[in-house]
Amino acid sequence: MDRFEELPRVMPSQDSTFTRRAQFLRTVVAAWLGALVCVGGGLLWPRTVWADAAAEHAVEAVSFDRDVMAVLSKAGCNAGTCHGNLNGKGGFFLSLRGQDPVADWEELVTSADGRRLNRIEPARSLILLKATAEVPHGGGRRFGRDDPEWAVLERWIREAATGPQDAAPQVARLVIDPPDAVVEGETAQVPLKVTAEFTDGATADVTRMAVYEPSDPLIEVSREGVVAFDRPSLTTVTVRYLRGQAVARAAVVPPRSDATSSWNGPPPANLIDEAVFARLRQVGVEPAPPAEDAVFLRRVFLDLLGVLPTAEEAKAFVADTAPDKRQRLIDQVLARPEWAEVWAGIWSDLLRVEEKTLDAKGVEVFHAWMRQSFAEGKPLDVFVREIVAARGSTYDVPPANFWRAHREPIIRGETVAQVFLGARIGCAKCHNHPFDHWLQDEYHDWSAVFTGIDYEIVKNERKDDLDKHEFVGEQIVQLKDFQERINPRTGGPATPRLLGEAGYPEGDRLEALAAWMTSPDNRRFARSQVNRIWFHCMGRGLVEPVDDLRDTNPASHPQLLEDLTDLFIASGHDVRGLVRLICTSQTYGLSSRHPDPGPLAANEQLYARAVVRRRSAERILDAQVAVLGANAQFEGYGEGTRAGEVAGVERVRRKTADGDQFLRLFGKPERLLACECERSNEPTLSQALTLVGGPGLHARLGSQSNRLAQLLAADRSAEEIVEELFWTALVRPPTAEEKAAAVVAFETAPTPREAAEDLAWALVNAKELLFRN
Repeated sequence: MDRFEELPRVMPSQDSTFTRRAQFLRTVVAAWLGALVCVGGGLLWPRTVWADAAAEHAVEAVSFDRDVMAVLSKAGCNAGTCHGNLNGKGGFFLSLRGQDPVADWEELVTSADGRRLNRIEPARSLILLKATAEVPHGGGRRFGRDDPEWAVLERWIREAATGPQDAAPQVARLVIDPPDAVVEGETAQVPLKVTAEFTDGATADVTRMAVYEPSDPLIEVSREGVVAFDRPSLTTVTVRYLRGQAVARAAVVPPRSDATSSWNGPPPANLIDEAVFARLRQVGVEPAPPAEDAVFLRRVFLDLLGVLPTAEEAKAFVADTAPDKRQRLIDQVLARPEWAEVWAGIWSDLLRVEEKTLDAKGVEVFHAWMRQSFAEGKPLDVFVREIVAARGSTYDVPPANFWRAHREPIIRGETVAQVFLGARIGCAKCHNHPFDHWLQDEYHDWSAVFTGIDYEIVKNERKDDLDKHEFVGEQIVQLKDFQERINPRTGGPATPRLLGEAGYPEGDRLEALAAWMTSPDNRRFARSQVNRIWFHCMGRGLVEPVDDLRDTNPASHPQLLEDLTDLFIASGHDVRGLVRLICTSQTYGLSSRHPDPGPLAANEQLYARAVVRRRSAERILDAQVAVLGANAQFEGYGEGTRAGEVAGVERVRRKTADGDQFLRLFGKPERLLACECERSNEPTLSQALTLVGGPGLHARLGSQSNRLAQLLAADRSAEEIVEELFWTALVRPPTAEEKAAAVVAFETAPTPREAAEDLAWALVNAKELLFRN
């Protein structure tokens, strides 16, 4: 039986004076019980008990809020893979990453009949025996008896295992020194010092009790905060202590001699180059040389327009000797209608523009509205405001289709936060966000903002009566009063409030939401959109994933992101202007081939070279069609429709057209998620087999009216056909070796047609065409 059951428990809300007295009393009684010895049938009282107890309490007592909770995190006890899991481990439940100290105290002290603590012999407490693996423990050994974690827990139990205090100081912020370290050497160690600043003004060195999480799984960080590199590399280290989080960058670069320490990179063209080149200088890496004209031209057309230039456009650009021809090219490309088509497609992915929920007409009018918005240069803040504030007929008010696609408050709240503010708040639905500062209460209060959006279904002619998520027909989006939404943590109603704000403004609810979200004062909106635009120009975001902007997921170039955000706001949220700035930088125009084979030059975060990516499904198919001069077929769309012009996903059920099948196979999203991540540009075996001999490609190669047939009918020589196909497909002339081999193939093939088909097949499967380079 626990000899302390009759003693009062110290609960978090009790008076601090009483708490100190209770701690003192418990220590005295525990020492007395542990020190009593029998002498001749009597009891002997140790003379040192009172003196030892008094001396101990002259030192500040162990704090559950600060000391014990830090140990539970440091040892990994409250991690999601251990007792912080929703289902706990072995019947022992802790809050994820220490988000609920009161619940954790109760679990440690009172649950399981209090068997986890031994107040008579604290060192024999189950939580210590398990953590030191002195008794079997599924989590293995977490620390030893000589470690500070053991000392904290043992002393806490000995001091009466007091609970959290309402007025306990909280971590205001963490300061890491050094915040950005660069060390020369093939291997190196970078020690980090972590200082916690508390809300009461106190500071403490918490290096030993902080938790370290490097972004590179191959890099280790010791318990003492020493980052160990076994090769030149870059990493970011997320540091956690209680509810405080901060990030440090560390790099180890090869030793530099006088010859390698000089800078031979090109002069910066704008602030982008200044930031990127400064980081490259810091880590001792020079940028790759500029891309060749043909590579640059192909990159610009496919990145910004989704199509290849014609052979005539390619030849004219390469022949142009003017020093400003690349800048002029960007201006010309941004004025073309395909640019608006590309951005309408990007936002159609994000806003879930698909036929099952919106129906074919809804998809058509919403996509057309987006295309027109980008074509006329509508500022992005206006574009988003019109979407968020929209209501009425989904046929007559195209942006109202956004609300038609998002029919539940939690889905609306998560989508608006992620797409427009770059905040992935979904983790806060069940508990405080473990990687960001969002609280569970904030999540449900934000979700309550999106109640009261309702629909008048004018008609629904769905094809599948059992599918309740299919809608075919006009709907009227309506705005009604806020509806009660229960916060599962409190059991009471959630209070509608803007994300991260104290309340909700008066007036039209959706208008107020749209105005707050896109306000120049709300940098979250502008910052997240700058990162998305950078991603679609450069092949990766300054922050990755592109819609997960938080303090613990820092940008590769933090100040550059802030500077571009300032410019974007000052420009009136001008998408074209930002794209022009990015694409006229030296950084955008670098080659993907870097002369330095080292890991730093290959690190995509540095932008020392162009990022290589497989092209999107639409770009690959449209390039194939352009080279061969034979159209792909899409169900429900007219002859000659490009893949990049297809507004939705599935206009016709169980579609069998070759173009639709190609897009699905090569990763065009179903648009069921409001996330860039739903689109897959990763190569697969099925894609390789399709490019080798898929029926669509076979039909286009064999068409009797395609480009090959026209070239042969014009009685062109083998050399002329080879030149034309290379310029059309790869935007460059063939090399001498390529031309000689192709001419020999024409001379030895059974027929010129077979030779032309073989050459065209090789070109549409060339890496230069399939990959961004």
